[in-house]
Amino acid sequence: LAVAHAARAGLSNFSLLSAHVLVPPAMEALLADPDCRIDGFLAAGHVCTVMGYEEYEPLAARHRTPIVVTGFEPLDLLQGILQLVTLLEEGRAIVENAYGRVVGREGNLLARALLSEMFEKVDREWRGIGTIPGSGLDLRPEWKAFDARRKFALDSERSFEGSGCQAGKILKGVLKPPQCPLFGRECTPTTPKGAPMVSSEGACAAYFHFVGVGSGEGGAELSVSPP
Repeated sequence: LAVAHAARAGLSNFSLLSAHVLVPPAMEALLADPDCRIDGFLAAGHVCTVMGYEEYEPLAARHRTPIVVTGFEPLDLLQGILQLVTLLEEGRAIVENAYGRVVGREGNLLARALLSEMFEKVDREWRGIGTIPGSGLDLRPEWKAFDARRKFALDSERSFEGSGCQAGKILKGVLKPPQCPLFGRECTPTTPKGAPMVSSEGACAAYFHFVGVGSGEGGAELSVSPP
């Protein structure tokens, strides 16, 4: 909307650098990897509020992996986990919506139409995984006057993980965070080496705060062994 407003106002000093990503292609890349050990997904409710969850249905069926759309409040998360575990126990690879008060199957059709009007799918590099085709969104050519990447000839820096970082294997469920040799030592939330520790929602950050360390970051000793 900001780009459309800028165009109508005839602004020439407004630019947008898009770093948008799409979730289904990333899930497809993970599930298609023969090393992947992910049993199921909690689909982010805020994403599905806009995009809906119909794109997840063929993923669940093709890879025999259940998916539950889940909110972020404590009870929402517990409900999502309960439904996902139930689906796994019953052997049902379907998509369920545990966030029905906000999310509909088709999402927000107006918002999706605006996204389609303004953006086109592009390949995007994901830390710990690599380049995933069609997993990003950049401004369409007709809006190139506002595209900072084109306007200023910006080159995207390649992302990389620190030496010894096992982020890719953790994202695929092959390893748990404490099994990475950097976890809690060289790699902490204040000195992250990989994507799962950079994000406060990442698996490594969650293990660091709630499972894998003692009283704090500074000199904290690991208090658990890999499960």
